[in-house]
Amino acid sequence: MNYFKTRFLEEAEQFIASLDHKTARKVFYNIDLAEQTNDPKLFKKLQKDIWEFRTVFGGKQIRLLAFWDKDSKKDTLVFATHGFIKKVDKVPSNEIERAVNIRDRYIKSKGKK
Repeated sequence: MNYFKTRFLEEAEQFIASLDHKTARKVFYNIDLAEQTNDPKLFKKLQKDIWEFRTVFGGKQIRLLAFWDKDSKKDTLVFATHGFIKKVDKVPSNEIERAVNIRDRYIKSKGKK
């Protein structure tokens, strides 16, 4: 059973494409697992509307920030906004702000359709 489906916005796709093949496979594996479980080690809320997919692989902490879109009558979607390699314990506020801005642009563009 899947709790949600993940979609990747352009910056998230570019980030994943920049990773080596094994690391990218691990990221996709963890996202697939997060869609089927309710494990905060894989998918965790950071603030009101922003969540993070979490992957630790090869000594790196890989993060993809995301938001929910529950407007679809068919599927619950999570949109990954962008990714980065985490170098400190706390997620940098500029990365959260970037995800919020991408989410806001998405919502505005959706309203115009």
